[in-house]
Amino acid sequence: MNARLEVAMLIQGYLPRVGGAERQLAYVAPLLQAQKVRVDVITRRYRGLTAFEVVDGVPVHRMPVPGPKALASLSYTVAAVSLLRRLRPNVVHAHEMFSPATTALAARAVLGCAVVVTAHRSGVLGDVYRLQRRVLGAQRINALRRNVDAFVTISREIDSELEALGIPAEQRVFIPNGVDTERFAPLPPDKKQAMRAMLGLPADAPIVIFTGRLAPEKQLDKLVLLWPAVRARVPEAVLLIVGTGDELPGLKTLAEAGVRFAGPVENVAQYLQAADMFVLPSLAEGLSVALLEAMAAGLAAVATSVGGTPEVIEHEATGWLAPPGDSAALRDSLITLLNNPDCRIHLGQRARERVIRDYTLSASVVKLRGVYEVVSERAAHKRGLS
Repeated sequence: MNARLEVAMLIQGYLPRVGGAERQLAYVAPLLQAQKVRVDVITRRYRGLTAFEVVDGVPVHRMPVPGPKALASLSYTVAAVSLLRRLRPNVVHAHEMFSPATTALAARAVLGCAVVVTAHRSGVLGDVYRLQRRVLGAQRINALRRNVDAFVTISREIDSELEALGIPAEQRVFIPNGVDTERFAPLPPDKKQAMRAMLGLPADAPIVIFTGRLAPEKQLDKLVLLWPAVRARVPEAVLLIVGTGDELPGLKTLAEAGVRFAGPVENVAQYLQAADMFVLPSLAEGLSVALLEAMAAGLAAVATSVGGTPEVIEHEATGWLAPPGDSAALRDSLITLLNNPDCRIHLGQRARERVIRDYTLSASVVKLRGVYEVVSERAAHKRGLS
């Protein structure tokens, strides 16, 4: 396709608000621009944020969302469609099956552009489950099935959920999240010690790290509560929680000795490079960007077997799996690996190999650009026939 691709990304939140979907889009958008894809991000305007700014070379447009939830969604859609009429993208890519997808379908009706949708979570907290239980959920699903050109699935579980909705295989494209394996790479021991010193972390203590949004589904309260039992077996162990969110005040209240909070940080890679293990105790996930980053950094990960995690981690081969909600299993897994540094190092090496093989950011971007080319060309052909 010779014409320049122009893509509008619709997402509920964007930088500096950070979650897995936001972080993945923030990684992908500049790389797409480097491949001659014009990218505009259209998101919601939250308190303290400007209506427009350029972030890492990517224009970010923040739509007003006043009043209660229903009015906020309507305001977002109306304002976003008005903006899209001016931008006239080839493709509108909605990140979530709720108001971003609704807005994308409205844009399609007005502009005749192609529509791509990505659901970022599966299970009881995922898009499919929640949409099925919404008012007019069946009608909304039917509209998506008829009018979305491609669903990007980031995990096999999400792909199976969409298949169960009757979305055919030719409409589903598997493109898992990816990470920059050069930025997220392990450090040799001397540089790791220097990194700890720079970040003010203990030189010799084994450090277990969590990075990401401090949200209820991450089950960090259970992790913090079981940490004294871990410390009873590994007295010097430190739990380092990197990130921010609504759960932070409550977690600080629960925390005892050996739990540290780094808050929001600009360079997550440095903290991963300073740590010894990664933990992800979530109740629900899509395909965790934080997990992929930790694995790329050569960390053994203890994670709950939810969402796309079991697709990435083979138990006792590329990491360690525990059942979701099972605090005792999570505690025992952490203690086992903390007491076995050789196993920990081996798992970390295998984890990095796994990510390099199947989850690089560059591969994700190439595949995504290919999807945009196909659906854009198809939409242009349809417009030519009408």
